[in-house]
Amino acid sequence: MPDATVIPVLGYTDVLEAADWLCESFGFAVRLRIADHRVQLVHGGGAVVVTRGEGRPGASHSLLVRVEDADAHCERAAAHGAVIVSPPTEYPYGERQYTAEDPGGHRWTFSQTVADADPAEWGGELVERA
Repeated sequence: MPDATVIPVLGYTDVLEAADWLCESFGFAVRLRIADHRVQLVHGGGAVVVTRGEGRPGASHSLLVRVEDADAHCERAAAHGAVIVSPPTEYPYGERQYTAEDPGGHRWTFSQTVADADPAEWGGELVERA
């Protein structure tokens, strides 16, 4: 995961074309490419994830927030009325994540790094920056 704490996730019909455009137009750099459906971009100390804009109607963006403890964070969010869309789950890319929906219908994914996984092991391609 990029070092940024809050990472917007933006949906596009053509992920690779969008990532190229953002790099060329706004000066982002590719950090990680995951097949043709997800690209992590960085700019200075920030980051954005470009992903397919498919899913629930009208949802083409979400937020990804890095946390110290996904399970404790999930418990707190649920106790305060957040709708837990997906419970904390550990993924092969070294993150434990859960997704919640806020009262406005916005999706938030909270992610805890649990392992330093080599992207090549799960289909990713780490891109070296100049």
